[in-house]
Amino acid sequence: MKKAKQYLIVAIIIVIAILTTVFVAISRERHPNEINIGAILPLTGDAAKYGQAAEDGMQLALANIKKEYNTKINIIYEDSQGTTNGAVSAFEKLTSINKVPVIIGPMLSSEALSVAPLADKKGVVIFSPSASSPKLTNISKFFFRNWPSDTYEGGEMAKFAYDTLHLKTAAILSINLDYGVGLTDVFKKSFDSIGGKVLTTEYYNQGATDFRTQLIKIKSMHPNAVYLPGYYAEIGLILVQAKELGLKTTFLSDSGFNNPEVLKIARNAAEGVIFATPYYNPKSQTQQVKNFVDRYTKRYGKTPGIFAAQAYDALNIVAKAIKIGGYSADGIRTTLYSILDFPGVTGNTSIEKNGNVIKPIQIMVVKNGKFEHF
Repeated sequence: MKKAKQYLIVAIIIVIAILTTVFVAISRERHPNEINIGAILPLTGDAAKYGQAAEDGMQLALANIKKEYNTKINIIYEDSQGTTNGAVSAFEKLTSINKVPVIIGPMLSSEALSVAPLADKKGVVIFSPSASSPKLTNISKFFFRNWPSDTYEGGEMAKFAYDTLHLKTAAILSINLDYGVGLTDVFKKSFDSIGGKVLTTEYYNQGATDFRTQLIKIKSMHPNAVYLPGYYAEIGLILVQAKELGLKTTFLSDSGFNNPEVLKIARNAAEGVIFATPYYNPKSQTQQVKNFVDRYTKRYGKTPGIFAAQAYDALNIVAKAIKIGGYSADGIRTTLYSILDFPGVTGNTSIEKNGNVIKPIQIMVVKNGKFEHF
């Protein structure tokens, strides 16, 4: 009997040891000390300024993540070149070769629309810091973003134009991409529904440099405002050519305008431009924003813009999801759906069941050659 008890005790100890080993192994698998995630950014091409800003923001976030979560994240960057084919190729490489469970990006709506359907097939989480097309809502159970849909941004700009600026007529000159088309459709529908009238809608291709034909047509209609959905490079040239043609009106734009480079291109032609963009105030006195801005400025020698801030928050949100849900696509996806009032440098962030984000929008204006709150 005594020997039987001893055997039983030994057996129990062995079972406990095995269970402990298994538990530790599972824990390490769920929360390894070093992990890889992917990033698809436009590091070359027309949108490279946005991609580089996003990379800078993500790199800045890495040190804090390691310190807070005791996990080292290695980011495998792939260049989409700002094209749908480039984004798809980058996605295939990151999922088939690198086997990452989550990818930050793509940034452009057209890229995200091409990649998001593949996320379901591969079972990989996509988290975009800037794609805004309304078509991305509910596109995939693995697609998320922390940039508001154009449905919100375009609608807020239309309401502000009519209710606050008292503008009754508008023309639209938009980039012919999913991003621009989405904003155009939302602005027009919202502006018309509250009593305004969109007189004409004109499009141009990305990379265009001559907008005089469209601007001459718009000038002949004498609109109270011209809405310019697009990216800073083209918008800067549009403003210069509009001034040369003597087109005097109120110019409105969106978050694609929110890049200091546009001020270098347009110079004084940008004065007075009003634009809507997700909330971010680099002059905020909150400790979190001050720390971010100070660290970024010290490291890169410039003030961080909205795209650096968005990517910084995106990586921190994903890191939190990995900490809570484990290093797997299903664990990350499930946790992202539960994100509520995440305290980011771009404001408190909550994720809806359709993958969209709930966060504030702000109206900005170019005043004395600087971006200011309206």
